[in-house]
Amino acid sequence: MDVSHYQQAVNWPEVAADGARFAYMKATESTTYIDPTFTANYEGAANAGLVRGAYHFGLPDRASGADQATFFLDNGGEWVNDGETLPPVLDIEYNPYSTADWAGWCYNRTTEEIREWLTDFVTTVHGRVGRWPVIYTTRGWWNRCTGNDTTVPANCPLWISPVASDAGGPPGMPAGWGAYTFYQWAKSGTFPGDQDVFVGTVTELAAFAAGPVV
Repeated sequence: MDVSHYQQAVNWPEVAADGARFAYMKATESTTYIDPTFTANYEGAANAGLVRGAYHFGLPDRASGADQATFFLDNGGEWVNDGETLPPVLDIEYNPYSTADWAGWCYNRTTEEIREWLTDFVTTVHGRVGRWPVIYTTRGWWNRCTGNDTTVPANCPLWISPVASDAGGPPGMPAGWGAYTFYQWAKSGTFPGDQDVFVGTVTELAAFAAGPVV
């Protein structure tokens, strides 16, 4: 599952009892916003026995990739090899603050500028914590806004969000990835927030949390 302040208070013992094994929670956005429920969610998930991690909502039109990565890492996005912390996530998708046109959805940046921003973000995270971040995105946004970039996917695991045309089947892959590590398969369900699956066993999830495995 993945949650943010939109879910308000989460009953983590109940979530664990219902079968959840991992969770991601929003930590930051751009360089100005810290999710007010992050600390409670992060601690609550850990206390309930879930493997958990943090995600950052990237806004390439607000600040550089390096600055946003640093803000994220300084405010909950750090990774430590304790077997309980999942690698940090960059949530990069259609601009929710823009009018409905491709330029706005791509943050009014060229594909080259988007690729540079992404590279700055992921290399800053890797340089500081020794893990490449997971990328949460959709096929449409990635292919359109990055110009089918394959450089970032060479290192970063994929957390795929499906599109309407994927209903009833596996999600289509963005350029550069052949498979996904996480799949957000529903916006609601058993758990609060979005419903996600990790491609592997509980043991493999623990190994993914503990080491730099793509």
